[in-house]
Amino acid sequence: MSQRNGHLESEVIVNYGDGFAYSKSKMEEACRTIFDKPLSKPTKSTPGKKEDIDLIVSEFDIPRAQAEKVLSENEGSIQKALQALVSP
Repeated sequence: MSQRNGHLESEVIVNYGDGFAYSKSKMEEACRTIFDKPLSKPTKSTPGKKEDIDLIVSEFDIPRAQAEKVLSENEGSIQKALQALVSP
């Protein structure tokens, strides 16, 4: 870092013609916030049967995507999915 007018100024990586500049310290900080986050475990996706999804959609009057999500969260079991939808 260098001093300019008594203030610390960060190291500039690139100066663009439109006046924008990117500094090394700000880029490192931005990357650190992205890469230091813990990785989420992928959700286990179990595709449901078309008949089961149609049943949930028609009986609960919910969107197809939500029915698929509920069914996949309950390992494709229609019984578990229905219980999850009716329990508070």
